Amino acid sequence: MSAVTTAQPTAGQRLAGFARTLVSPRGAVFLLLIVLLVAITLLNPAFAEPSQFIRFVQRVAPVAIVAIGQYFVIVGGEFDLSMGSVVTAQVVIAGNLIGQDEAKSLPVLAFMLAFGAFIGLVNGLIVTLLKVPSFIATLGMMLALLGATLYWTGGAATGNPADGFREIGRGGIRGLPVIEILPWSVVVLVVVLLIAVWFARRPFGRTIIALGDNPTTARYSGARNWWVKTSTFVISSLSATVAGVLLVGYAGVHPSVGRGYEFTAITAVVLGGVVLGGGRGWVVAAAAGAFALEALFTLLNFAGVPSTYRDAVQGAIIIIAVAYAATTVRARRKGRALEAPVAPAPDSPSPATQTSPAPATQTSPAPAEEQDAAASARPAPIPSTQRADNETKGGS
Repeated sequence: MSAVTTAQPTAGQRLAGFARTLVSPRGAVFLLLIVLLVAITLLNPAFAEPSQFIRFVQRVAPVAIVAIGQYFVIVGGEFDLSMGSVVTAQVVIAGNLIGQDEAKSLPVLAFMLAFGAFIGLVNGLIVTLLKVPSFIATLGMMLALLGATLYWTGGAATGNPADGFREIGRGGIRGLPVIEILPWSVVVLVVVLLIAVWFARRPFGRTIIALGDNPTTARYSGARNWWVKTSTFVISSLSATVAGVLLVGYAGVHPSVGRGYEFTAITAVVLGGVVLGGGRGWVVAAAAGAFALEALFTLLNFAGVPSTYRDAVQGAIIIIAVAYAATTVRARRKGRALEAPVAPAPDSPSPATQTSPAPATQTSPAPAEEQDAAASARPAPIPSTQRADNETKGGS
C-alpha cells in the first residue's frame, strides 16, 4: 500500500497567495484602509493616539452597522434605498416619544425595533410578492418615510430624548487605561459584526448568498426564495434602527440626520468588494469598506479639501470599485477557461491502449418497455449557471 502525500506550499507560494488576496476585490479594502490610516497619521500624528482612534471608531460605528445590513440585501441580489429614511424616522421617534421620561426608554426602544422590522417586511413583500424592483420599492418607501417625518416635525429639529437614552450613543465604559473610554457604539458594532459573521456562516446565511448567485438553483434546492429575500430587507431595516439609536446620542434629533446614509452604505459595501447583483462578498469586508470610506473623508478634511467634494468622491468610488471588481471577475473567468483541460472523448481509446479490437459479443437488445422504464427513472437535469470564479464566492 502506497501512502499518498500532499505537497506543502512553499513560503514563496504562500506570499504570492497573500498578495493575490490583497489585490482581490474583497481584500483590497483592507490594504486601502491601512494606507489611508497611515496617511492620516502623517498629516495629523495625534490621530494615532489610542483615545483619538477609538473616537474615530465611535464615529464610524453607525455607518458600519448600516453597511452590514445593506450587505445582506446586496449579496442577495437587491438594493435598499430606504435605510436613510428609516434612520431619520427612528431618531425622530426616539426624540418625540421618550422625551425626558426615562421610564419610556425600553418601551419606545421595543417599538422602534418592531417598527424597523415592519418596514423591512413591507419592503420585502412588495419586492417578492408584487414583483416590484427593489430599487423602485425602496425608493418609494424612502420618500414616504421622509415625507411623513417632515410632516411630523415641520422640517425642524423637535424632541429631546432623556439623557439615559442618549448615553447609548455618546456614553461608554470610562476610566479604562490607555483608551480612557470604551464607547457603547464600539461595543454595539463589535456585537453586530460578530452576529453578522455567525449568521453568514449558518445555512440560512449561505442560502442568501446562493439566492443572489443563482435564484433558480436556490429554488430547486428547496429554499423559499420569497422569505429568504424578505428577511434581508428585515435585517437591513433593523440595522438602520440600531444606527438610529446610536445617532440620537450625539447627532441630535433632526429630520436630516439620516439623509444620504443609504448611498453611503452602498458605497461602503461596493468598496468592500461585494458584487452588485449578488452572490459574491464578505460581511467583514463590507464593514471595512465603511471604515475606509470614512478614513478617506477624514484624510480629505485634514488635507483641506472642501466638504462639497464629498459626494463627487463618493460617486467616483462607486464607479471605480464596481469597474475593478468586474474586471477582476472577468479576468479570473478567462484564466480558468484557458487553464481548463480538454477531456478526451469517452469512446476514444488512449494511444497507450490502442490495440486490435476484441470481438464483440452479441447481445440481444432490451425490450422497449424496459428501455422506457429506465429512461423515465433518470432524474431531470436541474438548470444551473454556476459561475467560474468560486474562490470569490461570499461567506465569512
